Amino acid sequence: MPGRPTFKRLPRAVREQQMLDAAVRVFSRRGFHEASMDEIADEAGISKPMVYAYLGSKDDLFRACVNREGTRLLESIVAVVADDLPADEQLWRGLRGFFGFVGAHRDGWAVLYRQARSGQPYDLATLRTRIVEVVAGMLRSAVESQSRQARDEDLTASAYALVGAAESIADWLADHPEADPDRSAARLMNFSWLGARQLLQGELWQPSSA
Repeated sequence: MPGRPTFKRLPRAVREQQMLDAAVRVFSRRGFHEASMDEIADEAGISKPMVYAYLGSKDDLFRACVNREGTRLLESIVAVVADDLPADEQLWRGLRGFFGFVGAHRDGWAVLYRQARSGQPYDLATLRTRIVEVVAGMLRSAVESQSRQARDEDLTASAYALVGAAESIADWLADHPEADPDRSAARLMNFSWLGARQLLQGELWQPSSA
């Protein structure tokens, strides 16, 4: 008689990551409301009770996905930006890290930017605020390297503008697998840094009618 099927025993941490990988793929395809625990379990190749036992309800599972992908995104930026680099190199590396994450984890970006922001009860403000703080820190270093001072509110507003532009380009990148993440970073770098460099030199725009 055929024996009962056996499953390879894996460390809990490895099994949880497999479940999260499967859940991210399903949530990115279906959205939070349409995704089912049955489909997530099938995607992971495990039983539904095991998903509940390891990661809790669908709400808990989605929150775990958002937390993991958000942490990965932030780490991809912070890991490549060193304080001793010139200001333009810091920004360039940060943008490459950001778009590199999106290119490598398109499903993760979809969960973060589309699903978690579309009415789901998950607050991404903390993650976005942290990214803005990192960018504002880069801008502050750039200003101070020119022996100039900038107001906190100007730096924060500029950081929000840059992060917003990066998010929009990243959302486009996620839908175009053929696109090069580094080229996306270069586009935004050219758009933002040329203006920032003039600002560092003390040039300010004035309306022609002034």
